[in-house]
Amino acid sequence: MTSKPRDTWPGQPKRTVSASRKDRRRLSHVDRLGRPRMVDVSEKPVSARRAVAESVVKMDQDPLTLVIDGTGSKGDVLSVAELAGIVAAKRTSELIPLGHPLPLTVISVEITPERKTGVLTITASAATTAQTGGEIEAKTAASIA
Repeated sequence: MTSKPRDTWPGQPKRTVSASRKDRRRLSHVDRLGRPRMVDVSEKPVSARRAVAESVVKMDQDPLTLVIDGTGSKGDVLSVAELAGIVAAKRTSELIPLGHPLPLTVISVEITPERKTGVLTITASAATTAQTGGEIEAKTAASIA
């Protein structure tokens, strides 16, 4: 018995896609019918990769002081946030649809507070030796932290 791919399944409405065929061909995670797909990286060479991402959190002075000094009821918020970012990077393929699970070789998350401006700058980096990756892991770490 042979089978061929179906555009729709019984009971499923016919899928309509607003992007032109030319536009769909340019999107790496969308097939020609507009369905999501994981990119095939099997032909890409394994290489060392490193990515860095940054996010910025602006806070009022009172909560910022509690966070920096660690005097709030939650304890050392900055260390917990850094740890949350590291854990998030390790679990990126579970959090971000169509992401490849990667063998990360290092992840770092550093939060730098600035009392004057009321800003926390979160810098995350991720490294791997793989066929793809690191960018989304670093972005995920910076976002979650």
